[in-house]
Amino acid sequence: MDSSALAFTYLFCALLVGSLIVRTLLASRQVRHVVRHRDRVPEAFAATIGLEAHRKAADYTVAKARFGMLEAAIEAALLLGWTLLGGLHALNVWLLELMGPGMWQQLALIGAFTLIGAVLTLPMGWWSTFRLEERFGFNKMSLGLWLGDLVKGGVVGALIGLPIAALVLWLMGAAGTGWWLWAWGAWMVFNLLLLVLYPTLIAPLFNKFEPLQDETLKARVNALMQRCGFAAKGLFVMDGSKRSAHANAYFTGFGAAKRVVFFDTLLKQLAPPEIDAVLAHELGHYKRRHILQRTVMMFGLSLVGFALLGWLSRQAWFYTGLGVLPSLEAPNDALAVLLFLMVVPLFTYFLSPLLAQLSRRHEFEADAYACAHTDGSDLASALLKLYKDNASTLTPDPVYARFYYSHPPASERIARLRGATA
Repeated sequence: MDSSALAFTYLFCALLVGSLIVRTLLASRQVRHVVRHRDRVPEAFAATIGLEAHRKAADYTVAKARFGMLEAAIEAALLLGWTLLGGLHALNVWLLELMGPGMWQQLALIGAFTLIGAVLTLPMGWWSTFRLEERFGFNKMSLGLWLGDLVKGGVVGALIGLPIAALVLWLMGAAGTGWWLWAWGAWMVFNLLLLVLYPTLIAPLFNKFEPLQDETLKARVNALMQRCGFAAKGLFVMDGSKRSAHANAYFTGFGAAKRVVFFDTLLKQLAPPEIDAVLAHELGHYKRRHILQRTVMMFGLSLVGFALLGWLSRQAWFYTGLGVLPSLEAPNDALAVLLFLMVVPLFTYFLSPLLAQLSRRHEFEADAYACAHTDGSDLASALLKLYKDNASTLTPDPVYARFYYSHPPASERIARLRGATA
């Protein structure tokens, strides 16, 4: 192994160990802080959140944090197994011997890697659903439905993912050193197409979407959207209770295909004025151009990613530094893609606080928009119900929240809403 490869190995190990240590320390802080405040409801919420609900949220948060620590350790072990311990190299060599070099071998490598990874992480997914979520009353899925979702997800992923993977691999081999720019363009078109097709073709494979039947509520929602100058193709109710007791509402689609989707659990839990406020918050994301900003940022980051992949794929130390010996007689493009996808999260992990901060700022802006078009007290009331029903802790560790939370902690968010309506 040359000096460049050895240096990259050391960097990879440092980032892997460093990220695991940070994740463990932050999760430990979260556990200690939540446990310390488990037996006392914060004064600002004492009138609306009972002690038992507060304790349930604390226990749920602690259970998820501890599970997250175990998950992080397993993910680190799997990453080491695929890279420095030779797992990906062995799989590639075996498929080369079995199939010979070429496009089909490269697609088989990507498919086999994905399938093996899914099987290895299956126990963690099962435990999360049927032990953790079920323990706190959130899981509504049978084992059959869970397995069916996995199969359907795998089939849909293969039908969608393999063609775009084949296109990228073909461009890597046929478009010269500037292949990454063409691949980036194809990737962007593919993502925009998914935004259009997802609501009508993909999402209905997993859930039922029925037009909103409550005429009174429909009139309220349409009046709100009209006031806000927002047009949607339809209002739909999704059978979220089929899988989980968690509640949500969201916009989906792109351009003329935009639609509003309510979880059936949300409609059961919130009063009509509260639903208005939650919807106004989501409208705020569109009106403040948060969706556009995030899309542009995604486009920019993916451009940098493709450019970096284009350079790394030509560096021998990139492969050998990660425990893979590139072939001299066969394309190594699939190897480069897989190694890149495994390594990049180690580098981007430490950007999490910046991305979380941006997201929290957007949430505050969307809250302000909701207050301008509905009653802020209704949004505060809705959020408190959702915090309670989703067992979201009211007392997260401040450092953990700053690092991870995409939404402001409850104390900050409710205080600002109450200040706006005072």
